[in-house]
Amino acid sequence: MSELSKTCAASKVVHSSLILPGETNRHNTLFGGNLMSHIDRTASIAFVRHTAATGVTASMDSLNFIKPLPQDHVVSIEAMVSGVGSRSVEVFVKVTGEDLMAGEHYLAATAFLTFVVLPDKHGQVAQIPTIIPETAEEQYICQGYTKRRQERLAKRDEDQALLRLLDPA
Repeated sequence: MSELSKTCAASKVVHSSLILPGETNRHNTLFGGNLMSHIDRTASIAFVRHTAATGVTASMDSLNFIKPLPQDHVVSIEAMVSGVGSRSVEVFVKVTGEDLMAGEHYLAATAFLTFVVLPDKHGQVAQIPTIIPETAEEQYICQGYTKRRQERLAKRDEDQALLRLLDPA
């Protein structure tokens, strides 16, 4: 592995927390906006671990809510880099829940986010290391990067057309 390559595991971040009453909705499950915030923060750490650069979240490309996360369960957010471009990085996030009393784990959500590397104070953009998937799960997720990136670029063009038509008033 060269200095310009890193494994998915090298960027991996796992954040776990207990779901408390102030984070829930009227169904006593984790409010989706709170989950999105946790996902973005965790994914940003994976981005920096991989790039060692400053960047911003460009988009949350997909977020699939699979199962609600009830109050008093544990939410675990696992993030890793799943694809890289010349200035952008895709991060995959897997959200799991845990019922501590029953000892059960379950898949609660998945997401893909895109981050963009910002130029440093000298106007230079860091070279982004390529990604090396090792496990079967990492290989499966990473192999879909090119297709997801093409879909994102097409969607971005559609969004730009819409933005030109929107009245800001």
